[in-house]
Amino acid sequence: MRHGKKVNHLGRKSAHRKAMLANMACSLIEHKRINTTVAKAKALKQFIEPLITKSKAENNQTTEKGTHNRRIAFKNLRDKYAVTELFGSVSDKVGTRPGGYTRIIKLGNRLGDNADMAMIELVDYNEIYNAGKTAKKKTTRRSRRGKKADETVVDKATENVVEEAVEEVTEEIRT
Repeated sequence: MRHGKKVNHLGRKSAHRKAMLANMACSLIEHKRINTTVAKAKALKQFIEPLITKSKAENNQTTEKGTHNRRIAFKNLRDKYAVTELFGSVSDKVGTRPGGYTRIIKLGNRLGDNADMAMIELVDYNEIYNAGKTAKKKTTRRSRRGKKADETVVDKATENVVEEAVEEVTEEIRT
């Protein structure tokens, strides 16, 4: 039984698995989407999302923390061009997103061995899904009815006071 075992070994030894995930992550960063099996896509999602979060944090931290994050990313990715791309355009693009930087779309079964195939992509780089959506406005969770009711009562009260003041002034002018 595999109770409490969080890592999918993917039928490989640890060195082979780490090298494969590093290569897949570099390809994902370079091409913004790749096709693979569902199991590998899920493993890649767990591998790359913390690295994207670290790249995003560089812009908010001091240079010492940024250098440390770059070294961690290079240790995992093993490709300096992928690290440069990750800390450059990818971190700028996902800067406002709080998480969920990748999307897995299932494609069906592979013809040769009937394996479940999927496409994993960086969410902010998909122009098809993002084309129809407008930018969301930040909404508040407060009730609008209570505010408007209070405003109308205050507005009516101030209008009454203003009208009374105008009437008093006009009476003083007449006399």
